[in-house]
Amino acid sequence: MKTFAELNFPGRLIAVEGLDGSGKSTQIYLLKRWLEAEGIKVYFSEWNSSELVKSATSKGKKRELLTPTTFSLIHATDFADRYERHLLPLLRAGYVVLCDRYIFTAFARDVVRGCPSEWVRGIYNFAAQPDLTIFFKADLEVSLNRILEGRPKLKFFEAGMDLGLSNDPYESFRIFQGRILEQYMAISGEFNFVVMDANLHVEKQQVLVRKLVGERIDLKKFKGRSPLPLPPSASPDDKATEMEEDAAA
Repeated sequence: MKTFAELNFPGRLIAVEGLDGSGKSTQIYLLKRWLEAEGIKVYFSEWNSSELVKSATSKGKKRELLTPTTFSLIHATDFADRYERHLLPLLRAGYVVLCDRYIFTAFARDVVRGCPSEWVRGIYNFAAQPDLTIFFKADLEVSLNRILEGRPKLKFFEAGMDLGLSNDPYESFRIFQGRILEQYMAISGEFNFVVMDANLHVEKQQVLVRKLVGERIDLKKFKGRSPLPLPPSASPDDKATEMEEDAAA
């Protein structure tokens, strides 16, 4: 079992995980809006969004130059930058910090791409355990249909085409995402995931998410304005399918 860094700060850390197209980004965005409406000090961060490395990742993906190890290291660099410059300062300042994907994305996805599990976990040994991690478990066909509702085709890495699983991107997606799902479920108990039925209607899921957050976190402690200015935060868009794209590889 991974030994997490201690997180003895007044803030609280909530992470969501799930397959591409699971709808997790929609749910954390709705949670963010609700918390803000309740007067809660909240900060949002998403996977692969650090300005320090995002452009390099984008160029590497477009040219299909990234090996699984390089992919893993780039994402770890992205996370470390956001963790040190954004997440920790806001947790110290008493914010509720919301993460659209956390280190568990690497634990599942990088291992499926062939990186050794212990090696991947070692890269993230500085990261703290979230106070709450919600895993949105959707059927593969549901996830695939949600993605294709927003755009005409799957992305290369999103479908796992770099692994040579199938020449058909849709079949490759099913195989690749299916393997990622297996990894997620294998670690769900170890890292205390709360598994949410992501096949449910959006509004019903959100009711359950808000209830869960209210039970786990005393939100009254987080109302008011912090004296610290917020660092730049990626703002999720209203369209759920668009919110999944940047985290697809």
